[in-house]
Amino acid sequence: MLVLAESRPLELKWGELSPIIGGQQVQLVLPEGTAIQGEAIAVREEALVMDVKSTSNAKAYPKGSATIPRASVTLIQVERRRGSWGRKLGTVVGVLSGLVLGGYVAAETADSAGPGIATFLGIASAGTVGGYYVGKGLDRQVTLIKIVP
Repeated sequence: MLVLAESRPLELKWGELSPIIGGQQVQLVLPEGTAIQGEAIAVREEALVMDVKSTSNAKAYPKGSATIPRASVTLIQVERRRGSWGRKLGTVVGVLSGLVLGGYVAAETADSAGPGIATFLGIASAGTVGGYYVGKGLDRQVTLIKIVP
């Protein structure tokens, strides 16, 4: 669940967490192996309060509000969105490349209008959707935070 970062994680003390992760989407893996993903609501003296969206152990940490003991939190992955420029650019590039590639493939392979139109629309649509998701990945910023004493 946690993404491997190319650089070292940001090292913070427990008291420094609140302004960084408050209200953000976070993921963490607890020492017993439970993976939790959701919104960080508050950082208290002895616990992290989260709105759990997904969990690998629904009995221990069901969806909804959960309190994660401070001792169980050692590494946190914070995901932020940096605007929508990547999605917009990716969609435009996907549409243009899908139209060009779809037109070329349809013209070269189709014997009649029916299959040609279907081929063109399929490739153009796939290019658009693919471009959107590539752009969505560009908008995503992931930060790993290691809790230090």
